[in-house]
Amino acid sequence: MIQENRNVNETVNETAENKENGIPTEEILKEADKAAAASAAEKKPEEETAAADGSTEEASGDAQEETAAEQEAEKEPQTKEKRFFKKKEKKDKKDEKIEELTDRLTRQLAEFDNYRKRTEKEKASMYTIGAKDIVEKILPVVDNFERGLATVEHPEDDPFAEGMNKIYKQLVKTLEDMGVTVIEAVGQEFDPNLHNAVMHVEDEEAGENIIVEEFLKGYKYKDIVVRHSMVKVAN
Repeated sequence: MIQENRNVNETVNETAENKENGIPTEEILKEADKAAAASAAEKKPEEETAAADGSTEEASGDAQEETAAEQEAEKEPQTKEKRFFKKKEKKDKKDEKIEELTDRLTRQLAEFDNYRKRTEKEKASMYTIGAKDIVEKILPVVDNFERGLATVEHPEDDPFAEGMNKIYKQLVKTLEDMGVTVIEAVGQEFDPNLHNAVMHVEDEEAGENIIVEEFLKGYKYKDIVVRHSMVKVAN
């Protein structure tokens, strides 16, 4: 606007100068019209640029408003969903009580099952220990039968010795049925878990650490050693 005024003033001044110099007025007016038209032409792009900038700013403002509206619309379902889940997470007191009682029942059943297994194992162990003690007390009787029968030269000729032999065999058979077995000794390699070495002998014919003589039989009840064999071992 200031530039336009300046151009018009300059044109007026030139008109005045030209008038003084004798230039016709019509030509002066034509020159003034041309200057005004040129000024208007210069002003038009500036106005269009300003209008475009204003349109861009309005469009940007509208886009920001639409984006904010979309964000609000997205937040609203999420908020509702969170509220829904919060309501869902909140359990009824009855459901909490049922879960608590169910958990307690499950724990008690597991504890009872462990107790049952433990008591069964203890009972089996007690039975094994009790049977082992009884067998250990019977073994001296078996030893005495064997010692007594060993002193008889012809037991088949002696009815008393023959009766004692039958009782001995019956007792041994009963022990075998219970799971009592004799520990092998003579000719076997010495095993400290089964044998008790009470003597050592130098014997070149026997192998190293081989049992050459048994003084007292050893017995096992199932897999448990009731009594170790008393033996002589060759070095």
